[in-house]
Amino acid sequence: MPNNPFFPAGPVPPEYFIGRKSELRFAFDLITKNLHGAFYGSPGMGKSSLLYLLTYSEIWQEQGQDYSKSLIVYLNCTNINPFTPYAFWQEVLILLKEEVEDNDELKAVIDEVLEGDTIEKTDIRQILRKIGKQDKDKFLLLLIDDYDSALKTNTEYTEIEMLTFLSEFRNLAVDPKLGRHLRTIVTTFRRLNELGPTLPLSGSPWYNHYIFQPIKPFSKAEVLEEFFTSTSPRFIRIKQSLQEGILKITDGHPQLLQNAGYLLYERLQDGEIPDLETFIKDFQGRTEQIFDNIWQLSTDEEQILLILIALSRLEGNLGKKSFALRGIDNIFSQKERELIDLEERGIIKKTQEDWKTVYEFTSSMMEWWVLREIENSDETELKKREKVFLRLMSREQVEGVTQVFKQVWKYRKAVESFVNIISRFLGNPT
Repeated sequence: MPNNPFFPAGPVPPEYFIGRKSELRFAFDLITKNLHGAFYGSPGMGKSSLLYLLTYSEIWQEQGQDYSKSLIVYLNCTNINPFTPYAFWQEVLILLKEEVEDNDELKAVIDEVLEGDTIEKTDIRQILRKIGKQDKDKFLLLLIDDYDSALKTNTEYTEIEMLTFLSEFRNLAVDPKLGRHLRTIVTTFRRLNELGPTLPLSGSPWYNHYIFQPIKPFSKAEVLEEFFTSTSPRFIRIKQSLQEGILKITDGHPQLLQNAGYLLYERLQDGEIPDLETFIKDFQGRTEQIFDNIWQLSTDEEQILLILIALSRLEGNLGKKSFALRGIDNIFSQKERELIDLEERGIIKKTQEDWKTVYEFTSSMMEWWVLREIENSDETELKKREKVFLRLMSREQVEGVTQVFKQVWKYRKAVESFVNIISRFLGNPT
């Protein structure tokens, strides 16, 4: 068998990149029109792979764009630790210097800035001015991954410093002359307007020049075409039941699909054909950190909503004990904006059952993760969450949910096992 064509971690190389045609068109439309964009989505949605793709001249050629007019700098903000404006611009200029290796005049300007003790907005303006002077159509394209790191304070980066950095960055982008020589595309876990410093009472928000674009899971049609069509280089011949199981537990999540493909390819190379239950157990061990990341990056309120969704799906299935979550539909209707956010990030989806809106997890793995969080919590943690519960529901409802938690703790063995949860999700109760 040839080399494993799946990439369970890190950006996917361009030759193995799949889908995202509309997102790619969106990115190049921004670049062409001298605009700035912000992609957002859950961990593993392929945001880094998309930015990485934009650094390749072949992709520009396919999109009918002139790669030679761009000076591309890709950087991941998590590599700047601790994040500070100086460290950010220093990294940008070091990478830009590598990009303009044959341009001695521009390199000299960059070196002059790097030799200073600080890097100010005026220094970046000087570099943009030099780029425009050399070629009026030339521009610096900043591809900034995990921009969330720039939107959190640390011991060396105060909220005031953050607001100054972001405001000055915006000023560079919207400058009527020099802004023509700068494009920016960033990626984050959630929308920029939900991140960063408290906004001042006057002036435009620092994120006002960005156009937001969510990165969502692949559609079922895309998954079938790219992973389960015999002409695809990623095609693996497996039983229909296993294929259907993989579709259910991944539900179009790019990194989960890459992990599933990698694991299957590995097993087949070893001469093994796994059954669904064995595959699920192996798959869970390899992907647990993805769900941990999603959970940790969710707000307290979002975590409560996920808990309520999990409990509502567990309702009536707690061994021989029955319980009902009263008023949960009203809570969901009041928190529609937050639920839409979770849906946009590919964590949950909503369906209609008997004229009623029902929320469920896109991946049964996430459902298992949330149930495990409930099982592993204790009185102290439940007490901490009570304030968040009270923002969503009445005290009477909070007491009802608290009792459900205690039932889950008391009848831990009655709570469905991981494999049983998956089996129920697949429609094959054990």
